[in-house]
Amino acid sequence: MPIEVNGKSLETDEEGYLANLNDWVPECATVMAALEDQELTESHWEVINFLREYYDEYQIAPAVRVLTKAIGKKLGKDKGNSKYLYELFPYGPGKQACKYAGLPKPTGCV
Repeated sequence: MPIEVNGKSLETDEEGYLANLNDWVPECATVMAALEDQELTESHWEVINFLREYYDEYQIAPAVRVLTKAIGKKLGKDKGNSKYLYELFPYGPGKQACKYAGLPKPTGCV
């Protein structure tokens, strides 16, 4: 089902992940979040931007364990834990945050 972003129709797969990673612009995250009745805060954007940087460096979306550890190192222990990440992304920090970041679904996510 395509999403409408800045007047453009962008293809997504059956789970809502962008079909073409190069189509991503920050407004994609805002549109995807709105479709799930979420409003993105600065804390959400920290995680989304972190994921995009991680993907640029390693060419893979991190599994939740790796994500939690890496965020703890970069953003501090108070943010590098599952409870904090699930509060931001209740449908699963790996799956939902990666979707908003325009990345493929992390390996190991059902």
